[in-house]
Amino acid sequence: MTIGRDRRVRRIDPPTLAPPVMDLYAQIVVASAGRLAFVAGQVALDPEGRLVDAGDHRAQARQCFANIRAAVAAVGATPADIVRMTINVVDYRAELIGPIFESGREIFGDEWPITASMLLGVAALGLPEWLIEIDAVVALPDEV
Repeated sequence: MTIGRDRRVRRIDPPTLAPPVMDLYAQIVVASAGRLAFVAGQVALDPEGRLVDAGDHRAQARQCFANIRAAVAAVGATPADIVRMTINVVDYRAELIGPIFESGREIFGDEWPITASMLLGVAALGLPEWLIEIDAVVALPDEV
């Protein structure tokens, strides 16, 4: 029922709730850390501010996940410290689930963050060329 590597973040999938779809998230995440970092919605902009692959959900998701990973590292945390992610997808359709999460696995590998998460289909994001936006909440280590 409980998954997790350290006492700061505990993941719970109680038998009274359905198992997580494709094991991509946890039903409940408990963060006992005293401090949290809130990562702003990351879109498919590279470190120089250039848009990555306009019109390609998979490529944009890959850059968004790379940006999340970089932000988490910047606060001295690891993917295991991510407790919540929200993934917003323009023109969402079921066949995008595979490409979006495959791109996330390319970035995180075996460190895929099991979080309390949400995937939302949305009509639009801040700019029309943005197809994916991902934000995160991170339980911080004691010292950052």
